Amino acid sequence: MFRGASLINLDAKGRLAIPAKYRNLLSLDCEGKLVCTIDLKQPCLLLYPLPEWQVIEQRLAGLSSMIPAERRMQRLLLGYAEDCDMDKSGRVLIAPTLRQHAGLTKKLMLVGQLNKFEIWDEQAWNEQIASDMEAEQADDNTLSERLQEFTL
Repeated sequence: MFRGASLINLDAKGRLAIPAKYRNLLSLDCEGKLVCTIDLKQPCLLLYPLPEWQVIEQRLAGLSSMIPAERRMQRLLLGYAEDCDMDKSGRVLIAPTLRQHAGLTKKLMLVGQLNKFEIWDEQAWNEQIASDMEAEQADDNTLSERLQEFTL
């Protein structure tokens, strides 16, 4: 499982270096084979180890191409999906279309989200975190039933 947020850099060729703490796990778990696609709701990218992405692909294959919302999800997630192999230095090349979609500049945040990573432009990440914290601190009692039962 991936957790934590790491500040990383995007090099001139569009590569990012996976932090050392994840490299060994990714090498063992998926031989460094990853898949990157867009997030449908946030200005970030999703980076999956190949076995985790294959689960997503199976779920997408079960959607109907005749229902517009399901077809749209297939088109966007699969259409943007790119294979990304981690090189011997732990770097991953992010396709230009993906970098453009997420507005990635030089400074990025790689954020562990259990079975995947989110890749954010640092400024967009900081804005999202500020917005999330503000929403959490507002006492509006609109928690879902699952969140009401969630304790730390």
